[in-house]
Amino acid sequence: MGKRSGGEPMRSVLPEKALLAAAAGAAAIAGVLLLSSFFSDGGLRCSFLSTIARTSDPTSELAEALLYYATTPLVPQQSRAEIRLAFDVLRRRSPCNFLVFGLGRDSQLWSALNPGGTTLFLEEDPQWYSTVLKSTPWLKAHHVKYRTQLSEAEELMRSYRAGEGDCRPSMGAKGLQRNDGCMLALVGLPGAVYGREWDVVMIDAPKGYFPKAPGRMGAIYTVAVMARGRRGAGDTDVFLHDVDRPVEKKYAMEFLCDKYRAGGAGRLWHFQIPPVNVSSVDFC
Repeated sequence: MGKRSGGEPMRSVLPEKALLAAAAGAAAIAGVLLLSSFFSDGGLRCSFLSTIARTSDPTSELAEALLYYATTPLVPQQSRAEIRLAFDVLRRRSPCNFLVFGLGRDSQLWSALNPGGTTLFLEEDPQWYSTVLKSTPWLKAHHVKYRTQLSEAEELMRSYRAGEGDCRPSMGAKGLQRNDGCMLALVGLPGAVYGREWDVVMIDAPKGYFPKAPGRMGAIYTVAVMARGRRGAGDTDVFLHDVDRPVEKKYAMEFLCDKYRAGGAGRLWHFQIPPVNVSSVDFC
């Protein structure tokens, strides 16, 4: 048996190749079983697998996602029930415009579940942004900055209710872009965010679990304004994660509105917000 330069015994090439082939086969089988388990009804399973079958490029995004989730020990950041809630909407609306606040272990999944559509991610952590895109450079993502902190949530709500700043619900996406007077408005985002109507939005960021974190106050408010100003047909499907936390719940009730809540699973709420083309003094 040969030696490597460091004195370590060199294993035979043939067994290594056989091992890799076996691992690849096991990964493929595991991936199919995983998808079959997740998409429990036959229609879903056949629909998804037929999409993969039509993909001629073996390095396509769907194939990459299948391989990744079949072989990684990491699990998505949402539960199966939560993912299924969003999956059912994406299945109905895809290909669509899908805006996701946050990059995470589930980013490949969200992008792959919207084949042919536009899926855009917004991430505030520069180091995490670089880490994710290094391994998945095909994802469409932007690094963004927020001007709020979670510790300011109560004061921001008080200021909004007192009518301070121009936080009108009818300003539309264009009115958000340079609205320095309303601290809840997300300003300075990439032009693509304001210039496109989003059919589905997932709010699972920015961080909101320590006082100096940006919190999701601005994201919730901004998405509500954009959804109300929609000019295209249909409602905007909005998902908000971590509704077990007081800030997320309070801001959801104020801006996304309980009357528009269509359902939920675990810590995820689903809202269907219709376009509102008339001026009003509040969101709900």
